[in-house]
Amino acid sequence: MFIQTEPTPNPATLKFLPGRGVMAHGTADFPSRAKAAPSPLARRIFDVEGVEGVFLGSDFVSVTKAAGVEWAEIKPMVLGAIMEHFVSGQPVVEGDKVESVVAEHEDEVVGKIKALLDTRIRPAVAKDGGDIVFREFRDGVVYLRMQGACSGCPSSTATLKNGIENMLRHYVPEVRGVRAVD
Repeated sequence: MFIQTEPTPNPATLKFLPGRGVMAHGTADFPSRAKAAPSPLARRIFDVEGVEGVFLGSDFVSVTKAAGVEWAEIKPMVLGAIMEHFVSGQPVVEGDKVESVVAEHEDEVVGKIKALLDTRIRPAVAKDGGDIVFREFRDGVVYLRMQGACSGCPSSTATLKNGIENMLRHYVPEVRGVRAVD
């Protein structure tokens, strides 16, 4: 198995491409070891000292390292953990951990916002090893959660304001602003 790596705009996060599907549907964000219990893959990666976060996308794994830790020190061990997981045959996520962002009833404005996020914004963000999840639309403001490489990225504020907010305001006049939430 050959696993490629790509840098992301966030210097603390590296994107690992195992050359096969990771998540069949949705994404999974594990910002700490304590939250990684549902994922054998994330738990294995967290066994590498210096790993602070794991994000699972459709065909990639984004790993965030702790401050003061160099990629040269932990990258080989993260590669080994990912390889060991896929060779083991274990599931990536056990049970139904994948975060669902689908509401039973959503109005037309929220539907437009989600459609733009899914078709135009999320694919671009995924290329950088992250994801953006819709949380709510209230009083003209769209609240989004930044995940993976986007969480804590130095350029995420610029991406949020200059890219995402401008696009949403252009296509959905009811949108007056965009804010990140944890």
